[in-house]
Amino acid sequence: MIATLRESKARLSALVESASQGQDVLITVRGKVKARLTRAAQSGPAAEKPAWVRQLRALHKAYSVSPPGTSVERIMAEIREDRV
Repeated sequence: MIATLRESKARLSALVESASQGQDVLITVRGKVKARLTRAAQSGPAAEKPAWVRQLRALHKAYSVSPPGTSVERIMAEIREDRV
């Protein structure tokens, strides 16, 4: 699909939707292609999310078992004891 810059400004949401479905959108200025909208790659942070989620759950489990009223200072002292 080819769209002028003026059209792109007016229909950006629709063009982004087209690009997300796999259709490349070329944006032209005075008849020359200046930019391209394409589908975003699925690699990167989205691919790493499961490992990140597992780590977060482990941390939550490790630190959410403290009895109510446990002070931050006590938690920090326990962490420091583990390092020694």
